[in-house]
Amino acid sequence: MKISENWLRQYISTTLNTEKIADVLTDIGLEVEGVDHFETITGGLQGIVVGKVMTCAQHPNADKLKLTTVDIGADSALQIVCGAPNVAEGQTVAVATVGAKIQPKGSAGFEIKEAKIRGEKSQGMLCSEQELGIGDDSSGIMILDEDQYVVGTPLAQYFENYEDQVFEIGLTPNRSDAMSHFGVARDLYAALQSNGVEAELEKIAVPKIEVVDKAEYSIEIEDSKGCPRYCGIVIDRVAVADSPDWLQNKLLSIGLKPINNVVDITNYMLHAYGQPLHAFDAEKITDKKIMVGPATPGATLTTLDGVERTLSGQELVIKDGSGQPLCLAGVMGGAESGVGEQSTKIFLESAYFNPVVVRKAAKAHGISSDSSFRFERGADPAFTKKALQIATQLIIDICGGVVDSTLLEHYPEEIKEHYIILRTTKIEQILGVKIHREKVKEILKNLEITILNEIPTGYELAVPAYRADVTREIDVIEEILRIYGYNKIDIPQKFSFSHVQQGPDDLSKLEDRMASALQTMGFHEVMNNSLTHLQDESCAVKILNPLSAELGYMRTNLWEGLLENTAFNINRKSADLKLFEIGKTYAKAGEGYAEEKKLAILQTGRQSAETWLTPAVYSDFYQLKGVVEQLLSGLTIDVQEEYFSDDVFADGLSFKADGRMIGKIGMFREETLRKSDVAQNCYYAELNFLPLHKYTPAKNFTFNDLPKFNKIRRDLALLVDQDVSYQAIKQAVEQLNNSAIRNIRLFDVYTGKNLPEGKKSYAISLEILNIEKTLEESEIGKVMDEVISAITSKTGAVLR
Repeated sequence: MKISENWLRQYISTTLNTEKIADVLTDIGLEVEGVDHFETITGGLQGIVVGKVMTCAQHPNADKLKLTTVDIGADSALQIVCGAPNVAEGQTVAVATVGAKIQPKGSAGFEIKEAKIRGEKSQGMLCSEQELGIGDDSSGIMILDEDQYVVGTPLAQYFENYEDQVFEIGLTPNRSDAMSHFGVARDLYAALQSNGVEAELEKIAVPKIEVVDKAEYSIEIEDSKGCPRYCGIVIDRVAVADSPDWLQNKLLSIGLKPINNVVDITNYMLHAYGQPLHAFDAEKITDKKIMVGPATPGATLTTLDGVERTLSGQELVIKDGSGQPLCLAGVMGGAESGVGEQSTKIFLESAYFNPVVVRKAAKAHGISSDSSFRFERGADPAFTKKALQIATQLIIDICGGVVDSTLLEHYPEEIKEHYIILRTTKIEQILGVKIHREKVKEILKNLEITILNEIPTGYELAVPAYRADVTREIDVIEEILRIYGYNKIDIPQKFSFSHVQQGPDDLSKLEDRMASALQTMGFHEVMNNSLTHLQDESCAVKILNPLSAELGYMRTNLWEGLLENTAFNINRKSADLKLFEIGKTYAKAGEGYAEEKKLAILQTGRQSAETWLTPAVYSDFYQLKGVVEQLLSGLTIDVQEEYFSDDVFADGLSFKADGRMIGKIGMFREETLRKSDVAQNCYYAELNFLPLHKYTPAKNFTFNDLPKFNKIRRDLALLVDQDVSYQAIKQAVEQLNNSAIRNIRLFDVYTGKNLPEGKKSYAISLEILNIEKTLEESEIGKVMDEVISAITSKTGAVLR
């Protein structure tokens, strides 16, 4: 939220400078994230002077350039090369001298330097309105009136440059009372007064509006729950035009573009006092009747952003006598009923809408406006009528209008203050310090919280309705602390807590162990949002009240998030990635829902960079498979592997244990990567924690003496069918449970000529060891015979 310092000081008088005000605002919870300097003329026309073109001749080396000499009141004239089509001798012009910085609107700007242009010296620049930031005309240089502008005079003397400091406040969503300049001033005043700093808060002056006894227009509220308070007034003979400079400057300083005087006044009221207003063209209100109620299902409304919206019937709308929606109540006005250049009679609305009703309508239509931002969080119901009176007087003063109706109002039940009991013992218990009773009363008074009754244990309080976030005792205590000052609370020297003994959680231990193992192997953990964009509605869980259209579903997988992380890093020149995430996925399951906790791992790019001695080593499928095997090696689990491919993965392996899926590993298809804007191979693995949870960790490691006897290596060359995997051969050997076989390894695979069709060759090595003695050849031969028999019988392999 942007707050103008000039505008703020309109309501509060203080000697504090900009920096001190920012510090105080931050201390009381209105965190100032930055302070920007604002100027209506960027750069303030520094280095720009009035000059006169003495001569203007054709550039000797360029058809479209002119060579001029310009008098700027100095000892000697400047030679300036100019490309503007309208430059001519005798003109009075704006001259940017060497060192001046030109900052056209919407541009970063550039500094004027003496240079040679097509061989001719140029000692400055003749400027257009657009280049100086004082207009939009860029068709040629700006021609000045020679009777009004004196040669050699700084141009800044002829143009008013409005300057301001603008606070960027990171406002928390609950602070609806501070969503305006007066609201921030009110909070700042409370802090300064409570801490002994002299300040004065300007009271809001509410003018008395002279109304006429005329019942031409009427209002009807069909839904008093959705619209507890509604005020309106008709103003005739309005001249719609540009706003005065003071009003435009205020809006420009906080980033708003002026539109016309009527609309600018409504925007001014919103940012000045936090009360959204809306002006209708009164001539476009059928039957001269305003109705506030639910929309007709299927009705359409084109809002001010130019989007035609179909209404569901759940929204609260402003309608005319025919039932035609004119405005989405509290959210956005309609394009057809808005005030335009031809409007002369307006109906000005000021209302208090139910925050829940506005929030639902804004979410349903994907609209986030300044108006809905405030109504959703709670406007001040007591200020509704006052805001209408202030705005009416502004329209009369600025637009020349006259009131042409009574002040129409619907307010059947007053929205009262919040009544709270505050205990002094609770203040001390929560804050840890004892604040003097008189100090508490002073802070409450400065916060406009009324002490109805002072009782022995504390106070009976009435909190103003504009403080929608202060409804409980703890809220009042937080307010007292906020104004008293967090920095005044000493940090305790000791910290006491009660330790609660909890039973072991095997699933948490498994997660921690695997996360630690991956971190040891150089992986980085990421955490992605469980809410995501539109997915397959047949299985995805839809959020009933989504934060936004992009976060409307629960995620059904983890790999999409990891690919987004990958694209983000690659776009920032970090393409060698090893990532993992532990998180839940969600899906529909029959009539109910299912959630699973998973470990997702992604690798891409180089495993190690190239050096003068070794080439770069890139991630591949088998390297990631080794990572997964390492994670599973700590469990007493027998894993079976199966090949698979689907719409996401080109090649993959699924892992099963006891017939149940425990995980998978695969390489993403190019189509999958393209959707995530990733242009390099990525490998992904996933483990399901719930089925892994039941497998107990392997026993603790024990250390044995190094074997005294040598290992014996034997190699086998096997001819197998193309569909026989090395895994099948390895399992056949492992199932022998022969303690002498210490290791089995595949070291060569051959397919091609000299082999029968449909066959391939595997070369494997075995390491054989007896830790108690040296093996004799006959014993080695016996082991090898068992190995060969097992392999040939279970896989159909033939020795080569």
